[in-house]
Amino acid sequence: MNDRERRAEFGAHLADLRKRAGLSQTKLATRLCLASGTTTLTRNEVSRWERGERIPDAWLPSLAEVLEEPLANLRQAAAVAQGAPLPVTRPEGEDDSPHAEVQRLAGWLLVHDNDHGGDHVADAALQVWRAAMARINGDDKFALSVAAELAEVAGWLLFDANRQDEARACFMETLHLARLARNRPMEWFALDLLAMHGIENGRVGEVLSVCDELDSQPVPPRVALLAAVRRSRALALAGDRARATKAIKRARGALEDSLHPRDPRWAWWVDDEEISGQEGEVFLALTDQTRAVPYFERTNKLVTGGNATGRNAFFYRTAELTALATAGAWREAETSLHHLPPILNTVASARTRHRLTKTLRVIERDAPGWLADTAREVTATR
Repeated sequence: MNDRERRAEFGAHLADLRKRAGLSQTKLATRLCLASGTTTLTRNEVSRWERGERIPDAWLPSLAEVLEEPLANLRQAAAVAQGAPLPVTRPEGEDDSPHAEVQRLAGWLLVHDNDHGGDHVADAALQVWRAAMARINGDDKFALSVAAELAEVAGWLLFDANRQDEARACFMETLHLARLARNRPMEWFALDLLAMHGIENGRVGEVLSVCDELDSQPVPPRVALLAAVRRSRALALAGDRARATKAIKRARGALEDSLHPRDPRWAWWVDDEEISGQEGEVFLALTDQTRAVPYFERTNKLVTGGNATGRNAFFYRTAELTALATAGAWREAETSLHHLPPILNTVASARTRHRLTKTLRVIERDAPGWLADTAREVTATR
């Protein structure tokens, strides 16, 4: 392998790590600036690294922190890219964090869920979590943290598979295990997931109680932002327009200002796409469908340029269709329907499928005959 090939291989490895972390090149550059305390790194430089044009020697410690990859591994890969021989032994500390262990055990499940939905991997996640529970010995904080995060993974996949009671039980286990491990970031995550679950299942009082608990703690900015989002959704379900719109407006305003080194690893997905979708859901719950539609349109454009076929694409296309159908915007709903076939062929998410089924009933009942026929044709054999 020549020098160019070695550098290209390192660049491809770095790109894989970035994608596994769920970061775009721009988001990685932003996180690296925060981690290093500088403002000079741009997406273009990250692109040069991934194309193998440069080796980011000075940035390796920050890359290890942001990508949650052992620094020894990155230094070894960079050395090999620069012509050093590959050592025979694996570096010490390769799996030196609970999250690294969870990625080893269950990372593939989350990749599958992102691409194809949680229906077919939820039971596998439960098995992995139960095996981790069996390995806990006394008050081993490492093992407890691993089990807490695996319970979170299982809970999320069960949630996506619309197995709501099982999902809630896993989120409660996440909270319990995180507290035993004294893992505050995972405790905050468990509370946020319980609030998310409460919104899905109409438990307004429970959601507001969780938000109050988060607001009473000195949480990082991204966690406080999420509490505002969950509060706005609960208030919208309760019909409190004024307070709901105020809370979601506060969350939107805090989005760009809330990046902070104290933000937990799991909050990487709180971005413009997420907040736009939540804004649409708030106005949809307030039966202000016309106002909700532009937010879902924006979100769909943000999901890989509107051409994605993964779980998020299924969820947001369905949300957009729901808003259009309840608003009686039949021509626009037809356009939205035609985006669904490739997604329905590859994604199995019972939670979103349940929502789609309810929306199709609205179309069957209220829409013109030509649209009802289109809806049946688009979804008949999927």
